[in-house]
Amino acid sequence: MTRAAVSISSNIAEGAERDSKQEFIRFLHIAKGSAAELRTQFYIACQVGIIKQEIQQECTEELKKISAMLQALIRSIKT
Repeated sequence: MTRAAVSISSNIAEGAERDSKQEFIRFLHIAKGSAAELRTQFYIACQVGIIKQEIQQECTEELKKISAMLQALIRSIKT
């Protein structure tokens, strides 16, 4: 879970340093994938009893917001 969480911001940073919009967009998509991966891991952690459902719900809602922001950024870069 830590790796997936770190991957989100790391891919945003790496993409921002690339020399093209297309590369930046590619890394933003990778960051979105890491957010989806982390959401899935929260669901699983809740199902196996590692975290409480309230924590899982809060974190997955936050990750959905992050994914939406990344998608909005992707759209804005494309236009």
